[in-house]
Amino acid sequence: MALSGPQQYPPELLDTTMDQLRTLIVVHETGTALGAARRLGREQSSVQKQLDTMNRTFAALCGEELVLKQGRGRDALFTATGEALVDLARRTLGEWSDGVRDARRRLGRTLSVGTTRYTLGFLLDAVERVREDYERDDVDLKVTHVRTGDLFTKLRSKELDLVCGSVVVTEGAEAELLTPYEVMEWRRSGLSLLTNLPPERLPGTSLGASDLPRLPLVISARGLIGRFLTAWYGPDYRQRLSVAAEIEAAHYGFELLRSGVVSGAMLVTRGIGEAAADGRLPEAGGLRTLEIVGEMEPLTEVLVGVFTRRGERASYPPGHPLNLLWEALSRESGRWWLSS
Repeated sequence: MALSGPQQYPPELLDTTMDQLRTLIVVHETGTALGAARRLGREQSSVQKQLDTMNRTFAALCGEELVLKQGRGRDALFTATGEALVDLARRTLGEWSDGVRDARRRLGRTLSVGTTRYTLGFLLDAVERVREDYERDDVDLKVTHVRTGDLFTKLRSKELDLVCGSVVVTEGAEAELLTPYEVMEWRRSGLSLLTNLPPERLPGTSLGASDLPRLPLVISARGLIGRFLTAWYGPDYRQRLSVAAEIEAAHYGFELLRSGVVSGAMLVTRGIGEAAADGRLPEAGGLRTLEIVGEMEPLTEVLVGVFTRRGERASYPPGHPLNLLWEALSRESGRWWLSS
């Protein structure tokens, strides 16, 4: 009895099949061969030829074509077989792309890094330390801006391999939050206020956290600040505080306060407050900084650092791009003073 091994397919056949599946997906998304041709940068006749080929193949295999012509100016009609194949094609191409990315990551050919706005400069300084190694090994380094709220989501999905940024940690929930990740901790801190209120209205250089409800506040609608307020006051914190303005980005809040359109105090991380007080944040110039003291229960902090999936670095050799960058960042750790 002869035993046969795995069936071998010519590389050109695999390439053709993957390209046909990609074309089918784009036709489904755009509705027509012309629309697909425009998106793919091809001639309409080339796209139509692929559709005709797939129609003949599946008519012979399944007894039903994939796409039916509807006439000039009308979108193509996908049969049940066509809809099923589009779903299969999306999964197949997605798994194929994931497999290629995983292989390139494992072999050290690519590295995807995320950073918040306020940690980008420090990441770039660390990259300078490994630039020669990356150029020698032809490493494809991709740097992406990431919002604080998306930091762990992008690590879990393997969209990013390493992230520099901040997370909010709350007493009692920290271990569950951080266990899936390896963390290089740079700093822990609380909150500060940036204000345009005169000293007679808001004197001193600090304010008790319990005094926040008596102030007109500018707060971020999402991100770190909202998590602090939820931990301290519950999900209905807007009803318990005096919210003068709700913003999406810190720079919008700086502009509001500097213009005088809103009189109040803006909640920021302590790192941003310190940067504003030291003149390292020109967009917040002219605003006073007050430190928030006597943090309320539960104890809530901003943890600033570097994050990657736990166990991944250990699975790579010391010379892998992820380990090289991690080491470079650890050397830069003494310079981290600004959180996002």
